[in-house]
Amino acid sequence: MSEPQATVLRHNPLNAVTETVERLTYTDGRTAIRKRLRRPVGASGDPWAASDDPRHWNYWRREVEVYRDETLRTDLAAAGLVLPEADIAEDDIGAVLVMEDVVGLPGTEFGLTEHGELARACGRWQAKPAEQHNWLSKGFLRDYSTTRQVPWELADDDDAWKQPLIAETWPAGLRTAWRDLLANREHLLRLVETLPRARCHLDLWVSNVIQRPTGEFALLDWAFTGDGALGEDIGNHIPDAVFDLFWPAEQHAELADTCITSYLAGLDEAGWRGDSDVVRRAVLASGVKYAWLLPHLLGRASLESHQAYHQQADSRHLYDQRGQALAFVADWCAQALS
Repeated sequence: MSEPQATVLRHNPLNAVTETVERLTYTDGRTAIRKRLRRPVGASGDPWAASDDPRHWNYWRREVEVYRDETLRTDLAAAGLVLPEADIAEDDIGAVLVMEDVVGLPGTEFGLTEHGELARACGRWQAKPAEQHNWLSKGFLRDYSTTRQVPWELADDDDAWKQPLIAETWPAGLRTAWRDLLANREHLLRLVETLPRARCHLDLWVSNVIQRPTGEFALLDWAFTGDGALGEDIGNHIPDAVFDLFWPAEQHAELADTCITSYLAGLDEAGWRGDSDVVRRAVLASGVKYAWLLPHLLGRASLESHQAYHQQADSRHLYDQRGQALAFVADWCAQALS
């Protein structure tokens, strides 16, 4: 049998766990997604290094366990969500997953209706306690967000804020708002850690979702899944869509209201009877994940070109949209603290 044609798909090239993600096209027209996972190779100070620790947020083998978890597959299906089928082969390098090539509407093209339906389905899924496994990540929000290599000193540096791309696009008051967020970073992390728990995807956003023609939502890229706060996934999904230019910053509030309201409705449908304000607080406080992003962007503002999710973007438009999104996240965190 001849080898299928392989086309490389967009993914995060920084993460040492994922060597390649490809679409395979066979001679008979069938397609599949092939993802190669790599074991850790020696010690590394890289924040995206693979880990052998099953509780680490970047445990290299987690997706192997996920795609073999039939209980998870069943629980997701009951909520209107899909874990794609996968054939798995492990070797000395790591593992190769050959997965269903899900056909449907990609999350990058969702309107408010689809965003709301996705959030509602996630609420139904996370309303009930899930099975615990020793390969689920623990402490993702803290560990992921505090291990970035970040020029923190730029967050309150006069010259950094005077750069034309910053001074001409970012909203007034953002510098003060981010200073407050950073001052309360530990408080926000501890807050999220004390709120009601759920099994979370922990990388829920538009590029990891496809809606099938039959209405179900297939969730992709389960590399980080584990313990999180009830509502934390929604708190990731909303701003990520704006930061990478898949949703206009001018409609950030509308997206947030739709997703939060729908998520709470899904929890209610599935029998959850907790305090909805506590869930809202988790969504808002989880914005602390992005504490590193503002100084990171300040440090890159002088570059000649910029990318959004690994694709070339208009620099001025990108910084305008991200400036608005940063202000929105800072306000989220302030509300969570109040």
